[in-house]
Amino acid sequence: MEELILGIDLGTSGVKVGILDVASLALTHIVFREYDNSAEQDTDELLGMTLDALKESISAVENKENIKTIGLYRNKAKNVMKMARILVDEYGGEVPNSRAALQSLPGVGRKTANVVLNMWWQVPAQAVDTHIFRVGNRTGIAPGKDVDAVERAIEDNIPADFQQHAHHWLILHGRYSCKARKPLCGTCLIRDLCQYEDKYIP
Repeated sequence: MEELILGIDLGTSGVKVGILDVASLALTHIVFREYDNSAEQDTDELLGMTLDALKESISAVENKENIKTIGLYRNKAKNVMKMARILVDEYGGEVPNSRAALQSLPGVGRKTANVVLNMWWQVPAQAVDTHIFRVGNRTGIAPGKDVDAVERAIEDNIPADFQQHAHHWLILHGRYSCKARKPLCGTCLIRDLCQYEDKYIP
């Protein structure tokens, strides 16, 4: 069934497997872009999938009942299947390497496009999520009133040599140290550089 949906032979190797790898990166970001711990764990697990596990996940997405616990699961399932078809039919099985083309795909916004550009195409694009937005503004590293402003501030303020991995470091810092409710300022390694005035030091 999954071969029919995607229009490719999932059992082959080479470029077609590469297509699935990058598609899974984009698709898991679309499907699991919630910010609670369970969603983060699910995303991490799916990004490390074997090909057989990915084949099973495609079938699971097609069966919307299997992803009912995910917010807006009906729309996300539709977008996953539409995207897979478009990648094969309109892009010859190649995932596009431009932000505009990526954002033309169903369910893909600027953040997801930046994730694919960064992780697959090695473009130092900054996918600003809730953690990066918070860390950027609290610390003064990348202040901005909206995600676009924070994205531009990261590009302006972080040296080019570090931009490829900057959004990973900022996400992890926001997730585990600079938390939303009770940031761990007392153990933060950059608290002397941080501009946050209401540091939480128990």
